[in-house]
Amino acid sequence: MKKDDWQKKGAGHRERLRDRFLQRGLGGFSDAEIIELLLSFGTPRTDCKEPAKAALKKFGSLAAVLEESSAGLQTIKGIGPKNSLAVAFIQSVARRYLKDRLQGKRYLHSSTDVREYLLHALRGLKKEVLTVIYLDSSHAIMGTETAAEGTINVNTVYPRELIKKALQHNAAAIIIAHNHPSGSIDPSPQDMQLTRTLSLLGSMMQIQVLDHIIIGNGTFSFADNGLITEISSQCRHTMESLHSNK
Repeated sequence: MKKDDWQKKGAGHRERLRDRFLQRGLGGFSDAEIIELLLSFGTPRTDCKEPAKAALKKFGSLAAVLEESSAGLQTIKGIGPKNSLAVAFIQSVARRYLKDRLQGKRYLHSSTDVREYLLHALRGLKKEVLTVIYLDSSHAIMGTETAAEGTINVNTVYPRELIKKALQHNAAAIIIAHNHPSGSIDPSPQDMQLTRTLSLLGSMMQIQVLDHIIIGNGTFSFADNGLITEISSQCRHTMESLHSNK
C-alpha cells in the first residue's frame, strides 16, 4: 500500500471513531479504541491503532494505561511525548472535574462521588499519598487537598498538623484517605494508629473524623467496617478519664 493510501485509510478510521463517539458516546467502544482515540489527539495524522493495542497488552487495562507515567507510556513503540501528553492531560482534567464536582455537596448524599474521586486520584500511584477532605458542620464538602506524600503513618503525617489545617479551613469534620501502592486494602497497624491519634486530637478540638478510606484494588472504609465507631468510643473513654483525673 502506498504511503498516501495508508494515510488516507488511517485518517478515515480515526474519523469514523470520532463520528461514533459524537453519535453514541463511548457505548460500543473497546478499551483499545478508547486509547487509540486519546493517542490520536496528540498526533492526529498518525495511525495510533497498533500503539493502543500494545499499551493495553503491556499494562493490562484501560485504567492502568491512563494511570501510567509519561515515561512508561513512551516505552511503547509509536507513543511519543505528544501522545503521552494527551493521556496525561485527559487524566488531569478528569481528576479536577471529579474534585470540583464535590464542592458544596453533602457527604451523606455524595459518598459515591467522593469514592469515585478518590479512586481516580489515588489508585495506581507508585507512592503513598494522603488526601484530606474538609467538611462544615452540616457535612457539606468545603475542599480537598493533598496533605502528605511518602510513607503514611503517625510518625510522618503529624496528626497535629492535619488538625491545624482543619482549623484553618474552619472545618467541623474531616475525611482522610490514602492509597496502598501494593493494591492491598487491608488497614495496617500504622493506619489504625494514625486514625486513633487523629480522632483523639480531633475530639479535643471538636473536629470529627468521619472516615479513613484506603484505596488499592478497591476501597476500604473504616466507617463502613465499624472501626470509626470503635475508635470514637475509645477516644470518648480516654477523654472522660482525663477529665475525671483532673
